[in-house]
Amino acid sequence: MPELPEVEVVRAGLAEHILGARFRHTEVLHPRAVRGQDGGAAAVVDGLRGAVVAAVRRRGKYLWLELGERGNLLVHLGMSGQMLLGAPGTVVSPHVRIRSELVTASGETLELSFVDQRTFGRWELTGADPVPHIALDPMDAGFDAVSTARAIRRRRSEIKRVLLDQTVVSGIGNIYADEALWAAGVHPRKQASAMRQQDVLRVLAAAQEVMARALEAGGTSFDDLYVNVNGASGYFSRSLNAYGRDGEPCHRCGTAMVREQWMNRSSHFCPECQRRG
Repeated sequence: MPELPEVEVVRAGLAEHILGARFRHTEVLHPRAVRGQDGGAAAVVDGLRGAVVAAVRRRGKYLWLELGERGNLLVHLGMSGQMLLGAPGTVVSPHVRIRSELVTASGETLELSFVDQRTFGRWELTGADPVPHIALDPMDAGFDAVSTARAIRRRRSEIKRVLLDQTVVSGIGNIYADEALWAAGVHPRKQASAMRQQDVLRVLAAAQEVMARALEAGGTSFDDLYVNVNGASGYFSRSLNAYGRDGEPCHRCGTAMVREQWMNRSSHFCPECQRRG
């Protein structure tokens, strides 16, 4: 699933090309792409017609277009969602779920295609705050690391589980949780309530730093399911220290990295640098 850096790359690309653009018409090609929307596909088609993109926002892994009085178009990329921009007819994928034609402020016609192979993503027209339940993320200017660390320490759960809880801190998924915990030297199964404040702050700082570096690299791509608005992949996977490196030597101490099954996912860590005790 795209995490904060990948979603931010998409947000920035959309903001560059469609800020001030007006939706001309929209076609919903798969009903799952608008599930949860009151009124279904017709509500999305009618609600977007003539709407102008006033801003492109993101919180954690969630992305939305501000449409002035029309509210917001919330976009969740799910596991494989892509927001691709180009001239009309450019995107010919069989996995296009929604297609919108927009006219930019300069008069250029662009086609925005929502491509989603696994159909876990969706579009939804919403009110003032499209994601009220989602906490601020470490890249947000209003993020308060101290209060977030205190909230984390109140949880009687493993630190990695808490990092993935988007109501506590958003934007961190499996990849960047593993990377942040490796950088901070913390075992993913360590109890959050047993950690010192300074250690949790170190983990949050590591998450912020690793996601900033990933953003500079265009995000992390392991296949063609994550791409930016122009269809290009990110290359931060070349810089990973933990995720996907099981059996390879730790970049810090040389010990073989371990992959452990966890919550229908996998955790990757160094058994020497990240001791559980």
